[in-house]
Amino acid sequence: MWSAAQIIPLLDGGALLVTRGALGMSLFAPGVPALHLPTTAQAVYDVVGAGDTVVSALALGLAVGAPAALAVDLANRAAGIAVSKPGTATVSQAELSAALSGR
Repeated sequence: MWSAAQIIPLLDGGALLVTRGALGMSLFAPGVPALHLPTTAQAVYDVVGAGDTVVSALALGLAVGAPAALAVDLANRAAGIAVSKPGTATVSQAELSAALSGR
């Protein structure tokens, strides 16, 4: 099994995001300490589509110019919302805004 320390040099300056299920996510980037975010899910109903939610929310954050750590926080919160719903679920702008503001 590979470690993040072994993979990072192969990414040509890129970062590595590892989803860790109920433990949350970890972001590894060259030259900075690892960022470990706990899960934001209050109750897990269904994990179908959680990874897709992470990728799409991360892409959204990065596309608007957010720093990687903020984009990962966005993705983590979006996944927490998605897994609290049955089946393949969407995350609305209102839900994500509420999660980001702590409501």
